Amino acid sequence: MKVDLFDFDLPEDRIALRPAEPRDSARLLVVRPDTGFEDRTVRDLPSLLEAGDVLVFNDTKVIPAQLKGIRLRGEAAAQVEATLHMRTGPDRWLAFMRPGKRIAAGDRIQFGHDGSSCFLGRLDATVLEKGEGGEALLGFDLSGAFLDEALHAVGHIPLPPYIASKREDDERDRADYQTIYAREEGAVAAPTAGLHFTPELFAGRDAKGIERRFVTLHVGAGTFLPVKADDTTDHKMHAETGSVSPETAAALNAAKARGGRIICVGTTSLRLLESAARDDGRIEPWSGPTDIFITPGYRFRTADILITNFHLPRSTLFMLVSAFSGLEAMRSAYGHAIENRYRFYSYGDASLLFRTETSNGR
Repeated sequence: MKVDLFDFDLPEDRIALRPAEPRDSARLLVVRPDTGFEDRTVRDLPSLLEAGDVLVFNDTKVIPAQLKGIRLRGEAAAQVEATLHMRTGPDRWLAFMRPGKRIAAGDRIQFGHDGSSCFLGRLDATVLEKGEGGEALLGFDLSGAFLDEALHAVGHIPLPPYIASKREDDERDRADYQTIYAREEGAVAAPTAGLHFTPELFAGRDAKGIERRFVTLHVGAGTFLPVKADDTTDHKMHAETGSVSPETAAALNAAKARGGRIICVGTTSLRLLESAARDDGRIEPWSGPTDIFITPGYRFRTADILITNFHLPRSTLFMLVSAFSGLEAMRSAYGHAIENRYRFYSYGDASLLFRTETSNGR
């Protein structure tokens, strides 16, 4: 499909730079493809779901994966930045480097230089390989838990570019850009639909008899990359690693068998379940990388409902929601959201999307 089909105009003032307070006071646009839109708030969610439904959350935890440093090559030095996006070993990470033209295989980088001559800590790495588009494989001098500790000391929370271009990250982001149920460290971007959930919202869910299950998909920085191709068939997704436990797979299959609905909290949970599902819709225990790319025409096998924030024009995530609820329905929904001043992107408002029947793969 032509990428231009997923374009729309978004005023700059609709981009949220901070989350709603409290988290569940964010607005919620309910989109039923056949019956139109309903303006609600996130704290209304329990009343919009039914006993026997199952919410599926991504429990990945964001790490301080944005690093600033000095590239050393002989006597020459240059400031560089790295955004880690996939761990490939105890001491190795794939990273997007900026500016990519300043690095080459064999370069040494001293991270902890925070955009000045001030050395804040010690975390050194070697550029092992240089790929395309500024991507590189970094080998750190530290490994395992020692590397994790160093990242927390010198790293920054990797705010999305559309926020980072407008303000610096700060200590508040370390809490704001993390779900309250985050458990498994490894993400470099938050599963942002989950940012709206609070203990009070969980209590309302429990009282309604709505089950919850957890999966893990470590969201990578590739989620922020623009689609540069003219056609979706020419776009390559960056892989992200994740897992679905045997217990979660069994619980979700049992819920489907008894007629319960699966509600994915975020596109990451949905992409992971679709990666783990067989053709007949049965969800299998699963672990590994996934680069699944969902566009209109895809036949969904798992989720009935999707909770997600509002996404970038021309993005793979807007393509996914268009596949789930229909392109025209989503173009109309986003038009409604813009006109009614909904807040967009990671710190913005949410939508509750019901799957269109044409995307039903069961």
